[in-house]
Amino acid sequence: MSSTRSSRRVSPLRALIVAALFAPAAIGGSALLSAAPAQAATPASVSHVVAAKKPAPKPAVKKPAAKKPAAKAKTYANCAALNKVYPHGVGRSGAVDRVSGKSKPVTNFTRNTAVYNANTKLDRDKDGVACEKR
Repeated sequence: MSSTRSSRRVSPLRALIVAALFAPAAIGGSALLSAAPAQAATPASVSHVVAAKKPAPKPAVKKPAAKKPAAKAKTYANCAALNKVYPHGVGRSGAVDRVSGKSKPVTNFTRNTAVYNANTKLDRDKDGVACEKR
């Protein structure tokens, strides 16, 4: 047996298999050998080449917009001025109106912690809701 490989003849089937392993894009296959060269000669006996499928385009990913600095919460002089903008008052997130007697608590106030923090002086009963009004 000879140790030289150049004297042996390669069958067309073997050439096709080698081409499939080393040039998968040429016949629509997948890469089996990652260290193989990207382009390899295809055998002359192959009469057609299947067009390689293009990968589907990736959907556009929206980048989150740069956060704008939050506008400073407005401070109101009194409850009448605050109730023009917030008719039922303004409270912290998670606040519950505290009432005495049989009256029902106000539940439809605006929940905005920043505005409440700017107007804590208007919360007379210190329940987390400023200028609460039915």
